[in-house]
Amino acid sequence: MKFSLSWLRDYLDFSVSLEELCATLNRIGLEVEGVDDPSKRLSGLRTALIKEATRHPDADRLQLCRVDGGTGFEDVQVVCGAPNARSGLHVIFAPPGTYIPGSDITIKAGKIRGQASGGMLCSLKELGLGEESNGIAELPEEAPIGADYVRYAKLDDPVIDIAITPNRGDALSVRGIARDLAAAGIGTLKPYVPAKVERHGESSIKWHIDHPACSYVTGTLIHGVTNGPSPAWLKRRLESVGVRPQSALVDVTNYLMIALGRPLHVFDAQKLKGKCLTLTHAARETFRALDGQDYVLGTQDLVIVDENGVQSLAGIIGGEHSAVDDMTTDVFLESAFFDAVQIALTGRRLGVQTDARYRFERGIDPAFVKEGLEAATALILELCGGIATEVTEAGQVPQWQRRAGLRFERLKSFGGLEVSARDAVASLEKLGFEVLEQTEEKAVFSVPSWRNDIASGQSLDQARSLSKEQAEMAAVHVADVEAEVDLIEEILRLRGLDAVPAVPLPQTTMVPAAALTPQQARNGALRRLCASRGMMETIGFSFVSDQDAALFDDVTESERLLNPIATDLNQLRPTPLINLLSALKRNIAHGFGVAGEASFFELGPCFGQKGAHLVLAGVRGGTTARAPGHAAIEPSWIDAKADLIAALESISISESSLNTTADAPAYYHPGRSGQLRQGPKKILGRFGELHPRVARHFGRTGSVAIFELLVDDIPLSKTKRKAPPILSALQPVRRDFAFLAGKEVTIQDVIRAVRGVDRKLIEDVRLFDIFEGGSLPEGYRSLGIEVVLQPQGESLKEVQLEAFSQAVEEAVKKATGATLRR
Repeated sequence: MKFSLSWLRDYLDFSVSLEELCATLNRIGLEVEGVDDPSKRLSGLRTALIKEATRHPDADRLQLCRVDGGTGFEDVQVVCGAPNARSGLHVIFAPPGTYIPGSDITIKAGKIRGQASGGMLCSLKELGLGEESNGIAELPEEAPIGADYVRYAKLDDPVIDIAITPNRGDALSVRGIARDLAAAGIGTLKPYVPAKVERHGESSIKWHIDHPACSYVTGTLIHGVTNGPSPAWLKRRLESVGVRPQSALVDVTNYLMIALGRPLHVFDAQKLKGKCLTLTHAARETFRALDGQDYVLGTQDLVIVDENGVQSLAGIIGGEHSAVDDMTTDVFLESAFFDAVQIALTGRRLGVQTDARYRFERGIDPAFVKEGLEAATALILELCGGIATEVTEAGQVPQWQRRAGLRFERLKSFGGLEVSARDAVASLEKLGFEVLEQTEEKAVFSVPSWRNDIASGQSLDQARSLSKEQAEMAAVHVADVEAEVDLIEEILRLRGLDAVPAVPLPQTTMVPAAALTPQQARNGALRRLCASRGMMETIGFSFVSDQDAALFDDVTESERLLNPIATDLNQLRPTPLINLLSALKRNIAHGFGVAGEASFFELGPCFGQKGAHLVLAGVRGGTTARAPGHAAIEPSWIDAKADLIAALESISISESSLNTTADAPAYYHPGRSGQLRQGPKKILGRFGELHPRVARHFGRTGSVAIFELLVDDIPLSKTKRKAPPILSALQPVRRDFAFLAGKEVTIQDVIRAVRGVDRKLIEDVRLFDIFEGGSLPEGYRSLGIEVVLQPQGESLKEVQLEAFSQAVEEAVKKATGATLRR
């Protein structure tokens, strides 16, 4: 929101400095984003006269201008290349030492092509005041010589730019800002005097409402207007805040929208057909707006139509067909109250951003609809002439009356600042709140119509109908607690939130609580583990294309996005592997990683039949670096399984408690994948190589190792003190066993049978060899199992080892039918 200092003075009588004014704005929550002071930016410029202009002797496109720039610069030669430089022209002269903001240069006296030049003649573009580029600026003949150009052009008017939070629609007007400043002690708010308009006859155009998003609309027909350029004062006002003047009729609506916060629209009445304008639903037609763009409207969009069709996208932008121009003589002026949510939804869907939409979707004053129409009508009659008809209207002014209660002791107990009851009431009254009831302990206020951000308990009519006992109860137990909180905030911000003393929270224990929850600690451990194994963490979108998602899961409508940010991000992802595989493809294609090898992981959400759940996923692709005696190799399912087991062990789940089954999802390689389980049903994770069909979809022809850890399916380990490890002084003993087993026998069953022989003595059991063919019977394979024994009290004797070997042989044969190879 931009406004000039002179514009603010129309509504606020003050004498403080610009610096104090900006400090107050920051204090009361209207943050100053910038101040543009042309008097400082354009200091040193003078009005001047070109007394004589002759051709440069050594350059065809340059002229030697003798310039009269006033005292000290009565006769200065300036070399100028502008085609419009000529004798008798009044210009803008920059003496040596003047900074030119548009060109970012400081003028110096010197020579140009051998001729002395003691300054510069400026264009508006070079000064940052416009887009004129056909030559130097031409001033009127009555312009004085040697005057300060900033003062002459009335540019000595600083423009303040403030940031408005979405809840403060009332501050999107110069008068609203003036009201806040007056309440904060900066000057006195000037009373608003409603416009008085002399009207003649009824309007031939009536209103009809057929859409719930419009509750009240007014209009007036003005005959015999003369449209044309706005007066200089109005142009300067609009230009100072970055609004381009167009014509008097359009400029009036823009001026009052900024000054009073009241969006308006003016139609060329002669371009309208019929005797009624209707606010209704759009019908999927195409609408050409004032910006020259065509918009396809939806059935929920609110539009203003006549017998020819849509003439305005209500509350957002008018139509090109009914726009006013220099030939306009009759206009119909509209002022209405529209639903903020409806305006926001339509504007967002169509991508239309206008100043009117910006105000409507943040909330405007519902009680100022008709007054705003009167103000605009009066100004149009003043600038353009004409005769106004009686106001035509439809609907009713919405019930904006609300109440809010305040307990004065809450200013200290909740707000943290000592404020007397009298001062608190005075502050709210300056903001427009009216006292309904007041005692020593509490007060009930009516909320002004322009403050739609203030929550309310009961309506004003309900507040007045309460009995004394009910009123006291309502003030203590406010129906809507936010109402009291909002009033406290208003009182505090006028004094500055920095004035509230800092109070430490009460210390409930000498031992601080853990900085991380158990879930956060576990997630951190998983991230560190993957990083330590050479994988790079990524953070991907939770949205993917439905084509990619279909490769990993059945695509359902429940995970389809109705309003995706991009067409290829229209589905909630079933697994983070989709993002990781896309990253793998891009990085290997660009040569990132060592010798074409790359590995990534992500700990993030995915979505499916179980809803949202957390998954740790990782991928490895490419080839390892070549080395003497070692060929480059691709990652395999063994690498993926090692990553998954390492991740599980980092969160205190040992490999010995896991079972491996060969039933991974269909996007895994059917013969090189598996799932890790605890018990027969509980799946903790998956590992393996990516299915070749899916790999080709992501541009990979070699093997890609992947794994997924279902983090949310793993219960948190109980936090208990760990017993110190028992470190034996004796050497471990290793024994190898080769079992002849049918192919239907799983390795997991063999390992489980061996481990169950003596859990205290056995340190580790692992598979080290699988052999098929040769002299082995058909349908059988040899499984090499290494067993590590760790004696504790004494060294194992040969007899004990023989007994242990016999027990292993019997246990495996009983559990799986496999026999020991002799």
